[in-house]
Amino acid sequence: MNKIVVIGNGDVGSSYTFALMAQGVGNNVGIIDLDSQKVAGDVKDLTNGLAYVGPKSIYSAEYSDCSDADLIVITAGAAQKENETRLDLVKRNARIIKSIVQSVMAHNFTGIFLIASNPVDVLTHYVKKLTGFPANRVIGSGTSLDSARLRSAVGEKFQIDPRDVNIYILGEHGDTQFPVWSHGNIGGLKITEWLDQHPEFSKSDLVELSENVKNAAYEIIHYKGSTHYGIAISLARITKAILQDENSVLPVSVHLEGQYNSEDVCIGSNAVLNREGIREIIEIPLAKDEMEKMRISIQTLKDMQNTVLESDSCCNKPNS
Repeated sequence: MNKIVVIGNGDVGSSYTFALMAQGVGNNVGIIDLDSQKVAGDVKDLTNGLAYVGPKSIYSAEYSDCSDADLIVITAGAAQKENETRLDLVKRNARIIKSIVQSVMAHNFTGIFLIASNPVDVLTHYVKKLTGFPANRVIGSGTSLDSARLRSAVGEKFQIDPRDVNIYILGEHGDTQFPVWSHGNIGGLKITEWLDQHPEFSKSDLVELSENVKNAAYEIIHYKGSTHYGIAISLARITKAILQDENSVLPVSVHLEGQYNSEDVCIGSNAVLNREGIREIIEIPLAKDEMEKMRISIQTLKDMQNTVLESDSCCNKPNS
């Protein structure tokens, strides 16, 4: 049995649960939220569609249900407001995350944490500190959504199926993220080779695409108040890779242990995911300018996570 407990049934949590059902991922899904009435309504609504997707147990869960869960997915937290950066959220959401994690750990949970609450890199690091879990069992959604956005944008621009666009965004899931153009390819062609064969496009087009991706969340929040479908689909993809033991490569928030000349920080990087969580981190040899962007992103996150840990007596401040 693949048992998932989703903590947080707001826009992201409910969209994620729907994505799990639509994609046939997990056969036992519990939902925890302070708004028990909405959970009850979503459970009934989702259950109505089981005849078209196959057997699955979907139910209103309690923290005691976490004891034998394979995966705890945390989507709870304060929503990002218009003109608010992800890092502005950190102190508010750290308090929420601490309460959730303490409730989960009180029931001897030994599975894998998947964090989606923002700022996801800082909160993933915080969960690792709170639990003392090994690095492979605490994962953040990282730059999985950002990379999907870029692949979709490049595919649309060049009229290519985005599944055949292999370009990753690394670093913070936020303002200091960056695309790794040096290793990107389309159908086996390096990005530079693609541009050489298609002179109607230029490097400035790529810069514009990556800037649009970086600001996508702000634009969506301006239009509809929150982002949730894209991240829900990304979370479902990560969940599938873990529960189905795929050994898939995805850009998630991982705990660095010497990679990119850094340690004790969680940041978006490619990693191999399977039933154990993170099997290994893939350290991409970055171009000089990309490495500098990674350094800036790492320092940005360290500064913010140190602020969180300094105000929390449960955790020791990490080294800079």
